[in-house]
Amino acid sequence: MSAGDAVMDAIARAPEPAAARLATPAAWDPDADDALVCRAVREETHDVRTFVFSSLTPRRFAHRPGQFLTFAFEIGGQTINRCYTISSAPTTPDTVAITVKRVAGGPVSNWLHDRMRPGSVVHAMGPMGAFSCFEHPAPKYLLLSGGSGVTPMMAMARTFHDLAEPRDVAFVHSARTPADIVFRAELELMARRDASFRFAAICETDSPSERWHGFRGRLGLPALELIAPDFREREIFVCGPAPYMAAVRAMLAGAGFDMARHHEESFDFDALSAEQAEPVILAEAELDAAPTVRTFRVAFARSGRTIDCAEDVTVLSAARKAGVRLPSSCAKGMCGTCKSKLVSGSVEMAHAGGIRQREIDAGLALLCCSRPKSDLVVDR
Repeated sequence: MSAGDAVMDAIARAPEPAAARLATPAAWDPDADDALVCRAVREETHDVRTFVFSSLTPRRFAHRPGQFLTFAFEIGGQTINRCYTISSAPTTPDTVAITVKRVAGGPVSNWLHDRMRPGSVVHAMGPMGAFSCFEHPAPKYLLLSGGSGVTPMMAMARTFHDLAEPRDVAFVHSARTPADIVFRAELELMARRDASFRFAAICETDSPSERWHGFRGRLGLPALELIAPDFREREIFVCGPAPYMAAVRAMLAGAGFDMARHHEESFDFDALSAEQAEPVILAEAELDAAPTVRTFRVAFARSGRTIDCAEDVTVLSAARKAGVRLPSSCAKGMCGTCKSKLVSGSVEMAHAGGIRQREIDAGLALLCCSRPKSDLVVDR
């Protein structure tokens, strides 16, 4: 055999790259290697894109539908942490995907849309979160989403569809126009192929290229009773903008729904949810009612702001009470969004997995679950 023939024979016997990835059973471990490479960018609507990632070396992803990843993006010389729900299903374990809407002025969403390309490398940790249908098994589900809140619902719907689970699932999505219905073609196909899956969209108005003939306006009880008349018998999951979720919550409570079977999730970086506001209320009471508790000074190096923070109050709560806006989401030490560098000082931190030990060793802290033990200087 000639040297040339030997080379061609070696190429012919080499494993096909996709087959090699599928044959690798090792699980992705972000503590060992948190790098993810972008494999594909898919346009869902005019302002929504899906970004598909895999590990740099072949790994399998394990998550519960509805969970999220926390990404650390290097943008403009600084690290910005953001939570994004996984829109792909765990039934496709070789890749993991997020679906992001471009937001006017949003530093991360615009960077993703403008800069993220196949081959780009980002860093992430997770998966995390308890907002999942796996946490609340039921024979019948109602998935309600508004805008980009469709992503966790899509992960749940895809999972039941791929597993051919005998679950009765009704999926109702609210969008501004028909052109804004994310995953429309896939959801309509799932509804045609699976008799136990129903999909209905509600649009506020027509799009330039399509007159909408379905449900119009905003989700209300009359429309819900037509789409899912047995909604009171279902486990209900809700995700979307804060006003949307508040309206759904009030509608369900007013209709006599058992709110113990109502579950909601939102990552809104511009407004506080009721759950996030609770620490602020508690902080106010603690700061006002505990004069014997030691108080420390917390200086934010970038903004130049300085606040007082009692030793039994989190830095995030005290900052919000003082009107200092800091990035945060879960307020439970889980998502990592409020991760910040401590320039000086020490804290007592009780986190729930949103930070790695090597980051703590490097002087990082989660402000939502960190209480000062001394005066602090924070790189914010």
